[in-house]
Amino acid sequence: MTTTRPKLLDLFCGAGGAGEGYHRAGFDVTGVDIAPMPRNPHTFVQADALDYVARHGHEYDIIHASPPCQRYSVANNIHQRDHPDLIDPVRELLIATGRPYVIENVPGAPLRDYVQICGLSVGCNVKRHRWFESNLPLLGTTCGSHEGDWLLVFGHTVLTRGRTVGRAKGGGPSIRRQHVGTDRGREAMGIPWMSRDELSQAIPPAYTEYIGRQIMTVIQNRKAAS
Repeated sequence: MTTTRPKLLDLFCGAGGAGEGYHRAGFDVTGVDIAPMPRNPHTFVQADALDYVARHGHEYDIIHASPPCQRYSVANNIHQRDHPDLIDPVRELLIATGRPYVIENVPGAPLRDYVQICGLSVGCNVKRHRWFESNLPLLGTTCGSHEGDWLLVFGHTVLTRGRTVGRAKGGGPSIRRQHVGTDRGREAMGIPWMSRDELSQAIPPAYTEYIGRQIMTVIQNRKAAS
């Protein structure tokens, strides 16, 4: 007997890091992005994400959205560049579909009732926090152990955890970190197929696999109760 996998729409999908996690959790993934994504390993539609979800969101069992995070990132707080705020418009469209949804973004983004995932708690060798909002009940993770040889990945930068080499002018520890390159970042995040630019925007698949398995349980329980 063939079991049909629930259909998941991955908006602002990039090269498919989030989609791969949901695929591993048991979903049939279709990704949508405004730019071509030849390395995305799933069904892909090149389109405006907001327009696509307004027209087709109701055709899917669940929708994930990762709107551009630059507006809320630490780097943007430093450089004060003007980036679009898409979270509220995306949320309105997702609610209008009547479907379960997940919105992912960086710490500091205006998400509601979010949970946090730390890579060190889901098997990744990277300290990279992300927030997830959903209209389904979700559990986040604690921040994993800070011991060991983990990496920091942000933008195009991949750094070692670093070591304390004294005190900074502000009184806190002075930490020396080493640049180790994109290959180490790919390995730490579990996405070996991505380019340097794609990696800089990616979600490690382990994050959405963790989220996706929780959602799959909810879907199965609802089917069993119906």
